[in-house]
Amino acid sequence: MPTDAAAGWTSRFVEVGGIRTHYLEAGDGPRVVVLLHSGEFGASAELCWEHNIPALSKHFRVIAPDWLGFGETDKLHDFVSKSDRMIRHMAAFLQVLTIGDAYFVGASMGATRLVQEATRPQPRLPIAAMVLVSGGGLVPDNADRRALLNYDGTTEGMRMILQSCLADSRWADDEAYVARRVTASLRPGAWESAAAARLKAPNVPPRTGFGQADGTAYERVTVPTLAVAGAKDRLREPGYHHTLERIPGARVVVFDDAGHLLNIEQADRFNTLAVEFLQQMGQ
Repeated sequence: MPTDAAAGWTSRFVEVGGIRTHYLEAGDGPRVVVLLHSGEFGASAELCWEHNIPALSKHFRVIAPDWLGFGETDKLHDFVSKSDRMIRHMAAFLQVLTIGDAYFVGASMGATRLVQEATRPQPRLPIAAMVLVSGGGLVPDNADRRALLNYDGTTEGMRMILQSCLADSRWADDEAYVARRVTASLRPGAWESAAAARLKAPNVPPRTGFGQADGTAYERVTVPTLAVAGAKDRLREPGYHHTLERIPGARVVVFDDAGHLLNIEQADRFNTLAVEFLQQMGQ
């Protein structure tokens, strides 16, 4: 299997029910941490977690898969089950790797699906504890959300996505980083798979999942939870993090100068917080 020696992880593939599934692996700690990445165009485990895996892998065995339809995992979209199919694929992936109870860290889409799964009477993911990055709460249908939804594969379109996701302008101003993101978004099948969620049959009334009331039953979560939010998050309602306080015993931390993908733009602070929280789980 190819190893990125400089980054400190190994890139692997595994067959999950006939689906070629890609993931990154690093570290050999006694507990497993599973990283669930965000869902913008071109998103992947590497782009989401590259600044976090080295720090986490010093203490844990880190598994960072590409969601179904993203990264280097097969580009499939389920027009009926949608996000539920992605969770079922993720659960099957962990079974193939024989991973039982694990700590989970999710960002944006990954965090929202993680906390929603944790509210189920019998979660399909083996969640022992979780860290949520900009997950949950009302997702407004605003101009920044539209910048993500209407991405056209251009450099300027990707720059607008980064401006919406990251409060620090240096990411959107970095031409090499923007180009890398564009290349990832135009990998064969990547744009089509991400855009497929917006397709509706002619007899189905147009409706978006954004701007709708948040019906998540946070009170049902039974696992230790750390929720981290950015005060400058343009993809969530201001103060949405108070909703996460409904999770029993949850610790909610707000980064004043961070946007949506705070694990990228304030990686050092996030890494320290996440490692300290997860290490406490084993004490």
